[in-house]
Amino acid sequence: MEISPALSTGAKQELAHQFLSSLKTRDWALLRSLLTDDSTWTMPGAGTISGTAVGGDAVVALAQQIVGYGLNFELQNVLIGLHGLALSLHNTAKRDALVLDERLATVCQLRAGKISGIDTYVSDIEGFNAFFV
Repeated sequence: MEISPALSTGAKQELAHQFLSSLKTRDWALLRSLLTDDSTWTMPGAGTISGTAVGGDAVVALAQQIVGYGLNFELQNVLIGLHGLALSLHNTAKRDALVLDERLATVCQLRAGKISGIDTYVSDIEGFNAFFV
């Protein structure tokens, strides 16, 4: 396995902020530019957004579906690793009688300066499943 040179801490932080900004502003072209063509995004649970999106365009489509639920994304921390980064988030939303109040980690693997994989981990899987129906 070939390991590409690690991005600087500042570059990883910028990538994290661009990723979150693309979700908040619905800038799908920006999001797509941050992803490798073979990127993936896994979501836990049994809701409509659960499973794995495969490919850059599918990851963007999943992001569009997620924000379509009216989520508010509050960044808690950007965590930096040797070959990736993680966003610690507090997501909230309300739809009819359903309320989402979720702490989560979005962990991004990086390759060649782009996001090649995203794994989301949530604090309340039952609440997550109930909201994303």
